[in-house]
Amino acid sequence: MEGRAVNTGPTEAVVASPGGAPAGAGEEPLVVAIDGPSGSGKSSVAKEVARRFGLAYLDTGAMYRALTWWCLEQGVDLTDAAAVAGAAAELPLEQGTDPDREVVVVGGTDVAAAIRGSRVTDAVSAVATNPGARAVLVARQQQVVAASGRRIVAEGRDITTVVAPDADARILLTADERARMARRGLQLGGEQDAERLHRQVVGRDAKDATVVDFTRAADGVVTVDSSELTVEQTVQAVIDVVVRAAGRPA
Repeated sequence: MEGRAVNTGPTEAVVASPGGAPAGAGEEPLVVAIDGPSGSGKSSVAKEVARRFGLAYLDTGAMYRALTWWCLEQGVDLTDAAAVAGAAAELPLEQGTDPDREVVVVGGTDVAAAIRGSRVTDAVSAVATNPGARAVLVARQQQVVAASGRRIVAEGRDITTVVAPDADARILLTADERARMARRGLQLGGEQDAERLHRQVVGRDAKDATVVDFTRAADGVVTVDSSELTVEQTVQAVIDVVVRAAGRPA
């Protein structure tokens, strides 16, 4: 898959193929929406599903993290709802949609690694629970979906209900707390103590759940429980849902 860069700044979102046409032009649309709590495996599964179907990939969580990084760098008070929403409207973000190459650039700075660090992780809920900021970023996410030619796997917290409620396949990917804690611990390289890890996984989910319900499947959304599944088994389960819902072979 060719690399894709999406300028999600306050003016427009553009996803282009090498020939200059919109990505996915001439191909049948296929939008896959995946929601779920921290540690459920959304990112790794969504990327692989995108590869199997030849689709773009949108990590909406990275967008909230990028905004958090920007606010911290600009000295924005995260308790000032209007200031955070204003920062969201002006966020100079370039975000890639290639599942094989993460690109997150803010104001010319590559922040792909920085947004995964504890500084952003500990602060992101204050941004993600800001209604004004969410409204701005949801609009940008919908721009990315449209600019992909509606050939994309988008994952996050409110994709199935808010960002892409008309997606061809809508999935809630979940797992029990034990599995989610273990996965996030591995993702962080085993460097977090149990209390901090619990805060980052369960604590953040509890905060984010105050503005969006990503623990229960809405009507028409299929639940996939990955607690006892390997990554490959989870990918296959999601692919099965897409095939049934959209009638598309991988």
